Amino acid sequence: MSCFAAQCGIHDETRQSALDRTAQLIDASGVELVRFAWCDLHGNLRGKTLVASAAAAAMRDGVGMVSTLLLKDSSDRTAYKVFEAGGTAALPGFEFAGNLLLLADPASFRQLPWAPATAWLQCQPWMQDASPVALDTRRILQRALAQLAEAGYGMKCGLEIEFHIYRITGDGAHDQLDPDKASWPGLPPGVALIHPGYSLLSENWADMADEPLRIVQRTAQALGLPLLSLEIELGPSQVEAVFEATDALLAADNMVLFRSAVKQALRRAGYHATFMCRPPFPDIMSSGWHLHQSLVDLSTGANLFQRETPAPGTQASDAQHTLSALGEHYLAGLLAHAQGTAVLCTPTINGFGRFRPNALAPQSVLWGRDNRGAMLRVLGQCGDSATRIENRLGEPAANPYLYMASQIHAGLDGIRRQLKAPPATDAPYGQASEKIPTQLGDALRALQADTVLTQAFGKDFIDYFQRIKQSELDRHEQAADKDDWQRREYFSRI
Repeated sequence: MSCFAAQCGIHDETRQSALDRTAQLIDASGVELVRFAWCDLHGNLRGKTLVASAAAAAMRDGVGMVSTLLLKDSSDRTAYKVFEAGGTAALPGFEFAGNLLLLADPASFRQLPWAPATAWLQCQPWMQDASPVALDTRRILQRALAQLAEAGYGMKCGLEIEFHIYRITGDGAHDQLDPDKASWPGLPPGVALIHPGYSLLSENWADMADEPLRIVQRTAQALGLPLLSLEIELGPSQVEAVFEATDALLAADNMVLFRSAVKQALRRAGYHATFMCRPPFPDIMSSGWHLHQSLVDLSTGANLFQRETPAPGTQASDAQHTLSALGEHYLAGLLAHAQGTAVLCTPTINGFGRFRPNALAPQSVLWGRDNRGAMLRVLGQCGDSATRIENRLGEPAANPYLYMASQIHAGLDGIRRQLKAPPATDAPYGQASEKIPTQLGDALRALQADTVLTQAFGKDFIDYFQRIKQSELDRHEQAADKDDWQRREYFSRI
């Protein structure tokens, strides 16, 4: 009888060779535990930990996982009534909290530098009948990339991630783990700053924060992540990590692993890392996730946004003064669908507090040439192979698969319709006609109203996403203390 991976159509000689190599590595390295990890709707890793001797069989036949993990809102409450008749009518196969099966990619094997004798494998979920789980967000990006590939394009993405690191104070961990204070969601730890802030790129503050930044550096590099730099950001305890550009799927995988890894490694050393956009303190700076993106020719690898000379008759404010015609169409697509993509780039209630004037965060649907106040920042010059578009709309808590898929679908629509971009802005905080949504509810409605995105993601997925996020909104509305709600919902968990 064939293994479950073969029934799913993904097991071939190449995968078997990778599985054999990984099994040998597990045996030779003294690994005792192997984590089978999967990325949920909210961009967080979940999964099961197996003893080493069970790993090889699990890579062939899968690991059982309760299906309600796909139905959780940001507090881990199940947003569907799985035990009521018709409760999951829109999601066949999810009734009664039955099992899905996680299948690992054997080539993703890594030993975790902070956890002794522990390894990690990246997984995706499958239905028990060997059909793919359509709601899996990594699969959403894979489908979007397949559409790009049909046109001969690939996507490269560079990650620029702002986040906060705090030192857990003496009683901070105790409060969080006090059984008398347990609740759903639980308390965050008590914390102190690692640097006082308001001195951008300060060498003195970098030295003050050296210990946690070294943990981030060593963790990322030990996992093979393409880290370029670690920087002191403007806000108190705020830092930034910048990564080399890679193909989009790898970049998304790297983002998921980076966030989970640094939180765990720092926690063991007495620090709390958070990718919450606006931590719950009086004087903070919002964190963004700036996504650098370009399309490449699949056959040659050439940057398809690059232009050798400005288009005839153009001025510096025209898109084709810097970008190729394809690049302009893609840029215009991102602008046309900015309101619809906003909730996929900034999916939390907290994240929408970032969109305010003169804060190095966008406020309006505009683009600019090397303009950090604009939503889309075009970087590069004619003849520059690094020419790209930076989207400054995202928050660091975003699910990277959905963030990148939203860019592909918006950009492809611009290419198909050959949309033209307006002139670049020189007043990003002026009176623009189209604003970025400033509340999660408005952004959800904008996504539902965008027929191109609804069709591209699939109505079933959009309805599912809406329901999960509405649960989050409803609970926030019902909270008597909304600041405490965000501390528990986001600061302790993201």
